[in-house]
Amino acid sequence: MRKAPGGYRSRREWHAKARRLHVLEDRLARERADWEAETVHAVRGGKRLARARRHLPAARLTEGEWRQRWEAARWFLQADGESGKRFGNETIRIGPDGEVSIRLPVPLAGLANAPHGRYVLTGRVRFTHRGPEWADRVAANRAVAYRIHHDVQRGRWYVTASWTIPAAPELPLAAALAEGVIGVDTNADHLAAWRLDAHGNPIGDPRRFFYDLTGTAGHRDAQVRHALTRLLHWAKACGVKAIAVEDLDFTAEKTREEHGRNKRFRKLVSGLPTGRLRTRLVSMADQTGTAVIAVDPAYTSKWGAQHWQKPLTSTMRNTSRHDAAAVAIGRRAQGHSIRRRTAPPRAHQSDGCGHRTVQARPEAPGREGPRPRFAGPRTRSVPPDRRVNVGHQNAQHRSGRSAEHESWQQDSLPLGLQER
Repeated sequence: MRKAPGGYRSRREWHAKARRLHVLEDRLARERADWEAETVHAVRGGKRLARARRHLPAARLTEGEWRQRWEAARWFLQADGESGKRFGNETIRIGPDGEVSIRLPVPLAGLANAPHGRYVLTGRVRFTHRGPEWADRVAANRAVAYRIHHDVQRGRWYVTASWTIPAAPELPLAAALAEGVIGVDTNADHLAAWRLDAHGNPIGDPRRFFYDLTGTAGHRDAQVRHALTRLLHWAKACGVKAIAVEDLDFTAEKTREEHGRNKRFRKLVSGLPTGRLRTRLVSMADQTGTAVIAVDPAYTSKWGAQHWQKPLTSTMRNTSRHDAAAVAIGRRAQGHSIRRRTAPPRAHQSDGCGHRTVQARPEAPGREGPRPRFAGPRTRSVPPDRRVNVGHQNAQHRSGRSAEHESWQQDSLPLGLQER
């Protein structure tokens, strides 16, 4: 049982982990008790900034600087939006040109510089992120919430706009897969994608969208967002309406009890941005009208490498295991089997030795019917009028057909003596 998962190196390490578990359980019980008693422990301005007051030298702040940040963190103006009101908000109104006006309360109505008790700010607002979407909502008088706050470190005032995105309508699976699908394999440092047609055949070359998940949380989120943006742009350029991803969840598979002391593997699994990528992909795909299909991740990498890596590798293209897994994911989303259609041996590639791989079974309905008609001859040796009587079995000389049993009469003289 040397390679069995679970266990610790020593009893001392197990004791330390057990103490940590008891501390977390006590903390969880305390938080649940506060939640049931509806007790909220919140500090307006942040707990970290409040604690920095007692450690100003360590925070590299003076008392005046700390006071400015404390007041700025506790001082803001916020108003929820209202659909049907002018520009989507009656209290804080921002027009399409960026003009900001605030409706003052009754005690401050004497400070208004605009009609109807409103105060118009001299500065103009511009939204760089999702600006066109915000402009569309404002033009349609749809609800938009605003929050005005002051950044002491930069010496600027900022306005944050937010709104609720309605739930995306569910697209029928057949309609989403009409133009094919793009299979995406999620890895620790890149997304491996391959486009498949409506029949499950890979088209073109695979694409890889790299990202770097080291650094701060903002940097990691920007890297994931940039990779997904390039993926969605490629899907839009190809005309594909569906993206297939694996429904991964490593919540229970990255613990010590599952993989023992294999820190390298547990670190790799923990680094996969499964939850963040899935949430971000669904949100961004909704804006472009692209459907996201979650498939079962079981054996996609193993079977993809087994059935697709070697056939898709050529002198001009080096197919990796992740690229083959993307093909397997796309085929599973389409309802096809991952296994490729293998050809029979050379001695059995004819009807004389039995049926070939993809022939219809005897019980299949319509297997004796005529084949669909194609325009023009199929080979150079076939005359143009050859397919006139394809579906007419009586016009063909086959065994058991009435063409062999019709009455006929031979001439009285041989053909060689008729003209003499």
